[in-house]
Amino acid sequence: MKASDLFVRCLESEGVEYVFAVPGEENVDLLESLRNSSIRLIVTRHEQGAGFMASTLGRLTGRPGVALSTLGPGATNLVTPAAYAQLGGMPMVLLTGQKPIRSSKQGAFQIIDVVDMMAPLTKYTRQIVGAGYIPARIREAFRLASEERPGATHLEIPEDILTDEAEGSPLTPSRVRIPVADEESVRAATTLLKEARSPLLVIGSGANRTRICGRIADFVEAFRIPYITTQMGKGVLDEGSDLYVGTAALSSDDFVHRAVETADVLVNVGHTVVEKPPFLMEHNGVRVIHIDVSSAQVDPVYFPQVEVVGDIAHSFHRLSDHLGEAPEWDFSHISRIREAAHRHFDERAGSSDFPIKPERLVADTRRTLPRKSILTLDNGMYKIWFARNYPAYGQNSLLLDNALATMGAGLPSAMAARLVRPDRPVVAICGDGGFMMNSQELETAVRLELDLVVVVLRDDAYGMIRWKQKEMGFPDYGLSYGNPDFAAYAQAYGARGHRVEQTEDYAPLLASCLERSGVDVIELPITYEDDDRVLNQEIPELARSL
Repeated sequence: MKASDLFVRCLESEGVEYVFAVPGEENVDLLESLRNSSIRLIVTRHEQGAGFMASTLGRLTGRPGVALSTLGPGATNLVTPAAYAQLGGMPMVLLTGQKPIRSSKQGAFQIIDVVDMMAPLTKYTRQIVGAGYIPARIREAFRLASEERPGATHLEIPEDILTDEAEGSPLTPSRVRIPVADEESVRAATTLLKEARSPLLVIGSGANRTRICGRIADFVEAFRIPYITTQMGKGVLDEGSDLYVGTAALSSDDFVHRAVETADVLVNVGHTVVEKPPFLMEHNGVRVIHIDVSSAQVDPVYFPQVEVVGDIAHSFHRLSDHLGEAPEWDFSHISRIREAAHRHFDERAGSSDFPIKPERLVADTRRTLPRKSILTLDNGMYKIWFARNYPAYGQNSLLLDNALATMGAGLPSAMAARLVRPDRPVVAICGDGGFMMNSQELETAVRLELDLVVVVLRDDAYGMIRWKQKEMGFPDYGLSYGNPDFAAYAQAYGARGHRVEQTEDYAPLLASCLERSGVDVIELPITYEDDDRVLNQEIPELARSL
């Protein structure tokens, strides 16, 4: 068979259902092979859109998403999605084209060393130098992308290799089980928990695996231990529970940090120093139990005393057995902190001021969206408020990026979520800056006939940087810009466009958009004028007083 046919057969063997792509002339043979396959080719309007969609598919399913580009500028446009998947722990395989490697009539036209370029951004990067290498290279790329900790891998496919004759067949994926933790480490963790006065569970992104979620939920229910999360640990456990204390969205001096300071033992699950840490070990006396599939990466604020390294679900099963009954723990102080945090937010969430304030935005969005919906966020000032105050009721029901924290991913992530979870309502919330970085993917969403709501928060500036500028005492400078009429912009792509004129109209409009098919874009003016005072002064003062 032709090598491109073997390549696609190997993709099918790996369970690939979609290839997200901006193809080039070096990929034409591969396109023809895809045309005759079971795989659906989804052409996006920018390589970033393809990469963000592929990585989000990997995040939601645990199976690597696939993004395809040509060489040169197509490949360089996949750099940001590669870093997004790699830092965020999302399995993804990147495929890039290349000029013929045996002979070329175009010299160095468009040629850069893509393999070396991808080396610091991926777990594995190789050029396929012959048709006989195809099955092994694809199997290895998918194996490493999926293996803990998941991330990005890359294969470069020269144009002349795709046209070669090929023999062979796909390599069958093998089943891999993560080793279980050493029994002595489990006993050491158990001893710390039995001696603890007020332990606290801290959930990170590495705990966001379906089997792990269930086992941790059983542990929490059995021992009634309160928990906090990192931003990418949201949804691992039901945040509607009275045991959920909060999410670490600010760097310090928030209610959740006060809860950490009152604990004497922290059980830290799935932690990675990639995420902005909740400054777990700055205070004296705390003891930390690290539970993960790999040992702790030591950081100035993270150096645990006990490490339980192995299959996380099994580790919690063994901890439950060793603990037996719940020790006599005292969570009264943590409960007071949780109540104070809720009270503070609720007092501010009722504001009818216009433009809308972030607290009202979060509250109205949560009240309007069904429990089994999916909300995706781009990156901006609003992300802090959603991370802190939007309860995620289930795994991967709130998709945000707190690893690379790139702008431009919110809309493509929502599109992938809708493809993968067609039974769930999907809403993307984007700042005007992040939305405009990949807004052309509205055409892709309309073409794919997706049911999707996109809320564009308009403040005509890079709001988070303006907040930092104000926090540092600098004058407002260099962060404002103009915007299009977003309602008309959406209509130009074939979507429906709406503009909110008063705060009370947002929730009913969002609800009506969710009831319709197709793509709806809501332009919603927002103000962050109170954020410096509330986040940098009011909340720290309240938290320190508890």
